[in-house]
Amino acid sequence: MLTNPTEIFAYLVFLIFLIYQASQVKFLSKFFKYLPPVIWVYFLPMLSSAIGIIPRESEFYNWTKIYLLPSALILLLLSANIPVIIKLGLKAIVMFFTGSFGIIIGGPIVLLIFKHWLPPDAWKGIGALSGSWMGGSATMLAIAQSIGTPESLLAPLIVVDTVVGYGWMGVVIFLSAFQDKVDEFNRVDKTILLELNKKLQDLKEAKKKFLTFVDLATMIFVAFVGGILSLKIGNFFPQAGEIITHYTWGIIIATTLGVILSFTKLSELENSGSTHIGNFMLYLLLASVGARANIYGVFETPIFMIMGVLWILIHAMCLFIVGRLIKAPMFLMATSSQANIGGPVTAPIVASVYQSALAPVGLLMAVAGNIFGIYGGLLCSQICYLVSKF
Repeated sequence: MLTNPTEIFAYLVFLIFLIYQASQVKFLSKFFKYLPPVIWVYFLPMLSSAIGIIPRESEFYNWTKIYLLPSALILLLLSANIPVIIKLGLKAIVMFFTGSFGIIIGGPIVLLIFKHWLPPDAWKGIGALSGSWMGGSATMLAIAQSIGTPESLLAPLIVVDTVVGYGWMGVVIFLSAFQDKVDEFNRVDKTILLELNKKLQDLKEAKKKFLTFVDLATMIFVAFVGGILSLKIGNFFPQAGEIITHYTWGIIIATTLGVILSFTKLSELENSGSTHIGNFMLYLLLASVGARANIYGVFETPIFMIMGVLWILIHAMCLFIVGRLIKAPMFLMATSSQANIGGPVTAPIVASVYQSALAPVGLLMAVAGNIFGIYGGLLCSQICYLVSKF
């Protein structure tokens, strides 16, 4: 077993390299079209830890969890052309909050259906999971501590969060192949979306240049110094009990910093590939998350797994109904869903699968989820508590 942090780092980098090299092989192109590389970036480390190649716990995983996310956020947001993205307008906002609404009402509904097969305090677990599906794992843990979710419930729900959440991501990515047909069925006017995607893509192509040493050094400096400073400054902000932590403040500050820097000359780093560096950081973080997941836990939580699947379907139904009513493109449905369920690690990836130049849209939606998820999760918890008393 590889236990040294440097060895684990090298192994995960090797897996990411191997997966993306394989995706370039012509006869495997159809395979990776329906099971994209990002799924394997998560699954193969999970399998590797299950068979004992790498451990499930390591200081390296803790390091990636703390430092890579704020650093990657800053790099990815450098390319956020805010004035252009604003053109997506009201539909993007409506779809994002529709996704959150589906999670908030879905929790009480599945509790009402399955409560006879669940422990009496199951509402605490559902409340915690709703936090994850609107604001990420940090929000899940914050809400769990706030409402007193017992470890006996939290452990299986983390498995549900991982397996159902990333399983849904696979479904969302798979459905990207049918977005034109769905948009045609919903009579969507995609003019603005396609123009926006083309404009951002053309800007990238027109200004693309070779990566220089100075550019690379600047990217690393901006990412890690900006990320660490954001976390340090976050320590000076007050914690709201266990809900808004110092780390949460750090992520909010890093996000704000990235948006501010996108209006400066540093945004030109995108022309040298800052998004690729940011995405690689996200993939390394995703691989680390996968390595910590317990693949065997899936078989220990069948009732929770079924509950999670139904919950996701309620969320998806809300998105599809509202999306059809307001004629929102499937890109917004998918990105809104992943911004809620997956968060800032995977939402930009899903957005770029649907529209190659619009990863910042997914990131900005997910960041909004990090903030709103805390309040939405507490609201869902309160409703679940009331349902548990019936």
